[in-house]
Amino acid sequence: MKDEVVSEVGTLKMGDVSDFSNFMGAVIKKGAFDKHAAAIAEARDTRGMSILAGGKCDDKEGWFVQPTLLQTEDPSVRHMKDEFFGPIVTLHVYPDNAWQETLQLVDRTSPYALTGAVFARDRGAVVEATHALRNAAGNFYINDKPTGAVVGQQPFGGGRASGTNDKAGSPLNLLRWTSARTLKETFVSPTNYRYPFLDEA
Repeated sequence: MKDEVVSEVGTLKMGDVSDFSNFMGAVIKKGAFDKHAAAIAEARDTRGMSILAGGKCDDKEGWFVQPTLLQTEDPSVRHMKDEFFGPIVTLHVYPDNAWQETLQLVDRTSPYALTGAVFARDRGAVVEATHALRNAAGNFYINDKPTGAVVGQQPFGGGRASGTNDKAGSPLNLLRWTSARTLKETFVSPTNYRYPFLDEA
């Protein structure tokens, strides 16, 4: 599926966001641009890494970073651990016979745990990933992109270094600001401590 993915990334049009034919605009500021450009340059210079798509940066008018798809042979590189908050995705192709080991790798690779996704046709693999990655993402998506949560309608919150797993936009969020207390009032007081099972047969 490599050629198909690379081709699809190449269709991501960027430019002025007032032109609705553009899928994306510039990154937010020069600091972000510099960070992204440095990450791409680092990938170019790292053994076992390659740029499959994109990789160009242009700050002549705005801070534009081309949607970039990186590939690494080493899943422990910084690009697999750090969140750049830009149009940079790093992929690692795991061996077919290393599914369980790869789930463990995903779970321990990054201190961040905002969102995650698994794509699979095998329902058993989906269930296994859902359990194995229970703490790896505050929001977990199955066969869907891990972005675009509708805040206010969908509970949203991250774990680990991505937050305290608060579910903003949901009644669940209110629990963080409460101290649960139980009140019980009885209008028909018991007159006997005995339970029915204590009765003689």
